Amino acid sequence: MQLPPQPEPLRTRIYIDGYNFYYGCLRGTPYKWLDLLPLFERHILPSALVKDEEGRIRQSILLESPSIKFFTAKIVESVARAADSVSSQARYHTALRKLYETRVELVEGYYAVNKMKVKVVDPDCPNRAPRECREVQAWKVEEKQSDVNLALQAYHDAITGQIDHAVIVTNDTDIAPALQMIRAHTTVLIGVVVPTIDQRRPPNTDLVKLAHWKREHINPQELATCQLPRVIPGRKATIKPESWYAQPELLKAILDLAAPVRGSKAAVFKWMEQVNPYLGDQRPIDMIDSHSGANQVLEYIRNYLAQTSSRPDDMHTS
Repeated sequence: MQLPPQPEPLRTRIYIDGYNFYYGCLRGTPYKWLDLLPLFERHILPSALVKDEEGRIRQSILLESPSIKFFTAKIVESVARAADSVSSQARYHTALRKLYETRVELVEGYYAVNKMKVKVVDPDCPNRAPRECREVQAWKVEEKQSDVNLALQAYHDAITGQIDHAVIVTNDTDIAPALQMIRAHTTVLIGVVVPTIDQRRPPNTDLVKLAHWKREHINPQELATCQLPRVIPGRKATIKPESWYAQPELLKAILDLAAPVRGSKAAVFKWMEQVNPYLGDQRPIDMIDSHSGANQVLEYIRNYLAQTSSRPDDMHTS
């Protein structure tokens, strides 16, 4: 008896709402230097049970060019939360482009910063109607075009036959009309990944009802194991921002103490990436992920400097 032929793998592309992804998964974590491709290729897609309209389980294969479309916008310096926000984001975008020239495509919108009049909630009467509240002028910061770009490109790729399977990474209801049109006019299967790590952010019902499958959260361990190399080589190396480590203040203290001994920050990082027998055969670079580990590395360097100031080459073994 001859078995029916297996269906071809689904040509798959990932569409990531960068703003939604950052605030749902990355803000306040040490995982911002994220390697998007293995996260989806090795973790998200293999975990998804994808069934077609006939109920058959289907395998997915990421398209090569591009595999991922990442929708983002450059931070405006005047409203950035930190002094290095603009440069850190630029480094990350450069790292993705250098490492994945064709597989990860960055599609940029922009931030609009405008003054507008808003109503202030009355602290003495919080339920007072807005029309009765005092009006003030405030800054309004909005990311523009990213959700529209995502919706248009996902629909375009579906309607032109480029894909069999669209994985939408957002929890923004504004994308729902595009998914509805994809369902109405194509046979493309849709997966929705909710960009959250704490499972307290419920999936948007408008998106879920249009999806063939959903994933309600991303595991922090998956983010931790999918980090870009600290240094992306090139004509000019692209280096992970120091503020993106788990303990940036303690890392700064470590670098400030050790760099004069080792000769440079790069040399300190090279030392930190080696197993140290005086730190329980651990790598200092791994230890600084925790507050206690970073303090242990810092204390070790302080003790070393107190004992010797003339043998810099010993720091990798002593």
